[in-house]
Amino acid sequence: MNLRAWRALVLATVVAGCATIEEAPKLATETAVVRTYIQSIELNGRLSVRYQHDGNDEALHGNFSWQQAPGRTSITLTSPLGQTLAIIEVEPHRAILRQAGQPARAATDADGLAAEALGWPLPVAGLRDWLQGFATDAQGRSWIANSETSTEIVTQDGWRIVYVGWQENGGKAFPKRIDLTRKTAQAGQVAIRIVVDHWQAKT
Repeated sequence: MNLRAWRALVLATVVAGCATIEEAPKLATETAVVRTYIQSIELNGRLSVRYQHDGNDEALHGNFSWQQAPGRTSITLTSPLGQTLAIIEVEPHRAILRQAGQPARAATDADGLAAEALGWPLPVAGLRDWLQGFATDAQGRSWIANSETSTEIVTQDGWRIVYVGWQENGGKAFPKRIDLTRKTAQAGQVAIRIVVDHWQAKT
């Protein structure tokens, strides 16, 4: 199944897909976060996207897996029925995107490659930091999210990030739900909701 078929399937079966992902509670006892960046992680969760295609509103809903190590990122996107839709592999200065029944695509810019293939922007490079609550604001300053006082930021490339929910893992707090929005020339107003269901630090 290609991505155009996925769009049709999702629009037919998950009209309100973005609304079906529940909001995770904040950790009320956490007043400050001292967070250390973890180089190697493995995440699994759900992804919903709203964007525009040829002037029409589109909504997607599916699952993702994220494997990250120093110098390498691998993302797999699947449909609600578990079919693999795209695999994106990123290494220094090279990204490869694979879809079933199509030749592999390669580029030096992972974000541009993903936007071209998917029809909406997936900020692969930024998510390496954002999934752990690290970001750089519009003025180029380093920023760390926490569940009480620092939950929202606008990045240098125009993404508005809101950390909506948190979860505990090994006695530490990590993002559970992240909402991303950005106005784009390609896909209009884009809204991406990420919910992390499984988080594991790799050794």
